[in-house]
Amino acid sequence: MTKPRIALVIGIICISIFPILVKLKLSPAIVSAFYRMAIAAAVLVPFTFLSGKFKIPSVKLLFLTMLCGAIFALDVAVWNISIQESTATQATLLTNLSPVWVGIGAFFFLKNKPTRNFWVGTVIAIFGMITLVGFHFFVNLDFNLAFVFAILSGVFYAIYMLVSKFVLYDVEVLPFITLSTLTSAVFLGILSYFMNEPFTGFGEMGWISLIIQGLVCQLAAWLLLGYATKHMRATRVSVSLLGQAVLTTIFAWMFINEEVTLQMIVGGIILLFGIRVTFYSKKIPIIGKEGEAAEIISND
Repeated sequence: MTKPRIALVIGIICISIFPILVKLKLSPAIVSAFYRMAIAAAVLVPFTFLSGKFKIPSVKLLFLTMLCGAIFALDVAVWNISIQESTATQATLLTNLSPVWVGIGAFFFLKNKPTRNFWVGTVIAIFGMITLVGFHFFVNLDFNLAFVFAILSGVFYAIYMLVSKFVLYDVEVLPFITLSTLTSAVFLGILSYFMNEPFTGFGEMGWISLIIQGLVCQLAAWLLLGYATKHMRATRVSVSLLGQAVLTTIFAWMFINEEVTLQMIVGGIILLFGIRVTFYSKKIPIIGKEGEAAEIISND
């Protein structure tokens, strides 16, 4: 196994344990998100400044980088709430719909439009989501806060990916990650203050959990995934990241005795398969009305 692949595997493991730590509820959801970003920023900011790599080419890119940080902060905040109010498995699977929202955003705002392959995968993924959550929720429109926030988390992350893709054409990865992480920490700190969430008073395990979230789930994970993305095909990395949902489900079952039903397993498999189809790089034959295969060519 090559170094980029090893980095990818370790990075996925690092982010897979995050929902488990949040689900333990050792600290409030938004404050937990704040410390995740603040601890990572405390390491990144001095390193980037001392290395002389903190360079943003223009005021416009500076603003957009900070905007990315604020959007990512919202993503982590609502995801944390979703995890604590539902299950780590459901929240992780639903937020992994972000590639679907990215494709829809690309359809409306980018020149490079998604192909039919993407839309086929999207339909499959949405069906998987309905199976995972339960058909009665959609029939009765009975959506709880955890469901809405899990979906919203995926939407925020999709917006983050679209904006950051534009910024990273002209900004180096290290200053971008540093400034966006710092912005996320400041944004979440202000949000926590106005939500009256406590910044102290946690037990020993609470502080250990927060340190792991900051150093392992944020700093180490995203540096490893960034290294893997730089040396591997982006689509391969994106598809591999779907393994996070599988690992989180296993960890949740092993360590916090979270119930995983057959319906959740089936829905999760369908959802992940649908997202996989959106990244498929080969022609997929589809039988048309006259029995002839219609070719679907992906965007990759």
